[in-house]
Amino acid sequence: MTERRAKPRIALTVGDPAGIGPEVAAKAAADGRVLQACEPILYAPPDGHAFPIGQLSGAAGRAAYDSIVRAVGDARAGTVDAIATAPVNKEAFRLAGLPWNGHTDLLAHLTDSAHVAMMFYSEALRVVLATVHIALAEVPRALTRESLEATIGLTARELPRFGIARPRIAVAGLNPHAGEHGLFGQEEELAIRPAIEACRGRGIDVQGPFPGDTIFVRARRGDFDVVVACYHDQGLIPVKLVAFGQAVNVTLGLPIIRTSVDHGTAFDIAGKSVADPESMIAAVLLAARLAGGARRL
Repeated sequence: MTERRAKPRIALTVGDPAGIGPEVAAKAAADGRVLQACEPILYAPPDGHAFPIGQLSGAAGRAAYDSIVRAVGDARAGTVDAIATAPVNKEAFRLAGLPWNGHTDLLAHLTDSAHVAMMFYSEALRVVLATVHIALAEVPRALTRESLEATIGLTARELPRFGIARPRIAVAGLNPHAGEHGLFGQEEELAIRPAIEACRGRGIDVQGPFPGDTIFVRARRGDFDVVVACYHDQGLIPVKLVAFGQAVNVTLGLPIIRTSVDHGTAFDIAGKSVADPESMIAAVLLAARLAGGARRL
């Protein structure tokens, strides 16, 4: 049984130490809004370990990985109540010999989670990705009825934690005009529509598939609480257009709370003390809010 604390304790991992992660994590940990909401704890490489700022390296990738592993272990043990992560670099992971494409699949591995999903959360727009870091050519094969059913179901189960008791879910089509009944592609008829119908049969409030060029406008207008996007850029372009710097990346389906920034390592401005910490601050504040709710259950 974990000790009761006045404020949730949030682990802030600094991400790739050659990028802007250490700067935005430190700024977030010192921010008055963060200190009022939680007790932030930085997870960084040991003192004395130096990394060339702004340079890609396997050593930095391994250091980022080690910090994440420590934070996940502490979260599972109850030492911290949630994790907010600064960005890692996928190429640095590969140079370090690590097989994961980023936080999402690494966290699923570390927590033995069978199905996870990436959600970008903001007050303006919420988007869950049905596929994540894969080539665009691989999306149609990855977008199966079974995987979509799992993602829609996970979204319906997880959104109540964010104050949306019965989420209204919309699913984007993969092809132009959502396939136009098979005229522009078969994915909607063979995978997306059957998954939606199966989930509706289980009582989930989900609609679609809707054309990708209008679905986000409707969600922004308030017609839906969350959109399930078929692939990475389909979902992230609208989120970053309306809420860049305020959106928070949340991993759904984990046994721990994990949030993150909506940007990358930004090697070009690393070490210049100009990085904007607002997305990291938003990630920590959302983690503290979710952790507070979990502790009340």
